Amino acid sequence: MNSRFSIIRFTIEIQNNAFVLLFFNNSPLLVIFVTMEPLVISTWKHGIAANEKAIEILQNGGTSLDAVEEGVKVAEDDPNVLSVGFGGLPDAEGRVTLDAAIMDWKARIGAVICVEHIKNPVSVARLILENTEHVCLAGEGAYNFAITNGFQPDILHTENSIKKYVEWKKGNFGRSQEFHTDEYKVKRSGELGINEDGNHDTIGMVAIDKDGQISASCTTSGTAWKLHGRVGDSPIIGAGLYVDGEVGGAASTGRGEECVRACGSFLVVEMMGRGMSPQEACEYAAKRVIKLNLLSHKNRDHDYQVGFIAVNVKGEYGAASVREGFDYALCTRGTNTLINSKFIIDEKFVIEDL
Repeated sequence: MNSRFSIIRFTIEIQNNAFVLLFFNNSPLLVIFVTMEPLVISTWKHGIAANEKAIEILQNGGTSLDAVEEGVKVAEDDPNVLSVGFGGLPDAEGRVTLDAAIMDWKARIGAVICVEHIKNPVSVARLILENTEHVCLAGEGAYNFAITNGFQPDILHTENSIKKYVEWKKGNFGRSQEFHTDEYKVKRSGELGINEDGNHDTIGMVAIDKDGQISASCTTSGTAWKLHGRVGDSPIIGAGLYVDGEVGGAASTGRGEECVRACGSFLVVEMMGRGMSPQEACEYAAKRVIKLNLLSHKNRDHDYQVGFIAVNVKGEYGAASVREGFDYALCTRGTNTLINSKFIIDEKFVIEDL
């Protein structure tokens, strides 16, 4: 009698869960489940520290939802990150208003808009996701919800943020910063490159856990010196972030108005669902941002940046931006690295040439 063992490995792409099958005489004998390798991707150099916390949670058995919440809280708590949480730069009235959103593989979402005196808005967003039938709370309502649920009010200003506000107030006669998310300049000879001042408007994060489940988060204090009440892309589901549990997840950063115009993060995930790789989808979305900016005839006399990050259910990742200068942090297989993204517009691009 000739008995024979054979082994087959295959992948279910919906969750990217791998299985090893042991066959005996062409009959299935044993199925061994092989878990995913956790992965975290986030925006900008402050994503490095955020990734470290997120990957620690994933390696200890936490879900991707746990990881993207706790990961971005590192940036929210850091007073040196001038556009997120504690120490974020104020609006034109000197008030620090925060936005955040979070979404998981089950299409559960939570967001807060223009909330004051709460250091960790992403955790309030998660509480909305888990404990209410709503998807978003704004302003005083978001603050009251947080306080009712045990959050403590905090002073979000720091000595540094107050100093910068006073300097801006003197130099700009109190005029609001209506367009820029940052002191962006196109990299030309003798000038600062885009993003070189280190003050960026958002941390976005996407993570995949050992079970192939993807979640995303986004949190920001928004445009420095903005009109009071201004909201960008970060807390808008489909703009600042989006997740489809059968496809993947994405997050954005940069000038929020441009990303909202393109429904950027949703577009990235949608194109992945149509067969694009995460890298191809991010580049496609960046090109759409450029096209719609020109079509709208708004902000054409301003330099701007928008960047995207994405992960699909296979564990593949990608990133792209409108212009050079967008860095993203990638943490997987024991490494946590800051990477320059691909970009669409050459650094010599001058918007008046269009």
